[in-house]
Amino acid sequence: MATDQPRPSVHDELVSELVSARIRARIKAAGVRFHANDNIAEFIKDGELEALQAEVQAKLAGVLESLVIDVESDHNTQDTAKRVAKMYVQEVFRGRYQAPPPVTEFPNIERLNELMIVGPITVRSACSHHLCPIMGKVWVGVMPNEHSNLIGLSKYARLIEWIMSRPQIQEEAVSQVADLLMQKLQPDGLAIVMEADHFCMHWRGVKDTESKMINSVMRGSFLRDANLRREFLALIRK
Repeated sequence: MATDQPRPSVHDELVSELVSARIRARIKAAGVRFHANDNIAEFIKDGELEALQAEVQAKLAGVLESLVIDVESDHNTQDTAKRVAKMYVQEVFRGRYQAPPPVTEFPNIERLNELMIVGPITVRSACSHHLCPIMGKVWVGVMPNEHSNLIGLSKYARLIEWIMSRPQIQEEAVSQVADLLMQKLQPDGLAIVMEADHFCMHWRGVKDTESKMINSVMRGSFLRDANLRREFLALIRK
């Protein structure tokens, strides 16, 4: 004897239509992490990013309504939800939704094995705790070997921007940058230093406008060789 199945609620039907729910279901089925600073581009199908932006816009409109802002008569906020949704999806968090930038890698024909430093590279991100801006600079030190790949200077900036264009905390961001560059370059050693202002401290909370955060990641020969590490740190101070 067939049993009656409960009909889905209006809420369930609405959720099933949301593009974010479809994307989330694919990620969970693959058993992949999707934290704020993870890239999920491979799970987004053609046309879904535009639909996701529209969904974010609708929910931001609800946030403005809950903040008791009269967006219907306030000319300054009538299009705020649309602008912020576009900013999140296409600009400041695009590193979550877009594939990595193409990078041409060249063999180390001349067998370069001396210290190379790139920077300071300007970086912009947002704190994943409060979504407040993080603004700073990154220096990269590379110790290549004869088997290393070489990339153009602009590609360092593009790869780092791809990592930073996500909600981040600085400690994890520098590790992600190091992992990506180690994979691309295969060097003997890699050093990353980042110095940044955090507006979650400047703008809210203690409102300390002078504080900065500086942290580093050392891999390979930079970790083993104190003299190499000192040379890198001394050069970036100049």
